[in-house]
Amino acid sequence: MKKFLLASMLLMTLAGCSDSNADQTNTSNENQQTVTNYDRTITISGVPENVITMGPNTTELFCELGLSDKVVGSTLNNHSRGPLPEYKEDYEKIPELNHGSATREAVLSSGADFIYGIDWEFGSEGLDLQELEENGITVYQNSAKTIDEVYQEIADIGKIFQVEDQAESFVQEQQDRLQAVEDNAAAEPVKVLVYDSGDSGIFTASGSNFESRLIEAAGGVNLFEDQTDKDWITVSSEEVLARQPDVILVHDYDQPELEEKIAAIKADPALSQMEAVKNDRIVSMSLENALPGPRLAETVELLAEGFQRNE
Repeated sequence: MKKFLLASMLLMTLAGCSDSNADQTNTSNENQQTVTNYDRTITISGVPENVITMGPNTTELFCELGLSDKVVGSTLNNHSRGPLPEYKEDYEKIPELNHGSATREAVLSSGADFIYGIDWEFGSEGLDLQELEENGITVYQNSAKTIDEVYQEIADIGKIFQVEDQAESFVQEQQDRLQAVEDNAAAEPVKVLVYDSGDSGIFTASGSNFESRLIEAAGGVNLFEDQTDKDWITVSSEEVLARQPDVILVHDYDQPELEEKIAAIKADPALSQMEAVKNDRIVSMSLENALPGPRLAETVELLAEGFQRNE
């Protein structure tokens, strides 16, 4: 009889342990999220608490979604002319991990458990994804090449950080604003030359570059839309002259300054012959506006206004 009771008690104890382990496993699974980040599948356990944002566009999205208090460090602020007014207060409270690209040492010692960063910061010339994951840091890359992919990134960040309603509302606002621009667009798109720099040839955006999608949404077409092998290409002044853009879109960032770039365009023997230069059909915007993120609608509105003003 004693042996029977002991055996029964042991079975009950084991069953209790088994149920407990099952509960823990279920709880763990409930806290896990799987997200497809372009060609990668990432799994996140719980809501990340210590985030690094790599790029002013990624930092501003965290401000937009009310997540700035989770950001322990930002980078690539050298690509910024300053946050939008609505983000300024939260943005300026975020510590700067590195002004330019993040260093390996700074990232690994930061205590971060999540990175949302521009894709060029990772890989053969940047941070090693496998090493970051081995150190408990999940990486979500900002790689959008289409407007729909921007919306998906916003939705994914909303899901990961459990602010789905804010993300959905923001996406809807962006869609409504872009629709308003489309409704007022001219019948014929204007031909736009993107001028990033011109030290040895003209460094410009190709047709595969996300900036081309912004130009399209604003009622334009990239002058080099047919070039798609690389996102950024270098072309000659003579190539630009042969294609005759209607408008020149100049990027504004730290060096060289905007005024220097415009002066260089007007002094170039070939470019100075174009009607766009003779008639001062030049539009400028900060480089961060060309990055995929929360400035989507603002950038398209800015470009559309500039294109219409210079028709």
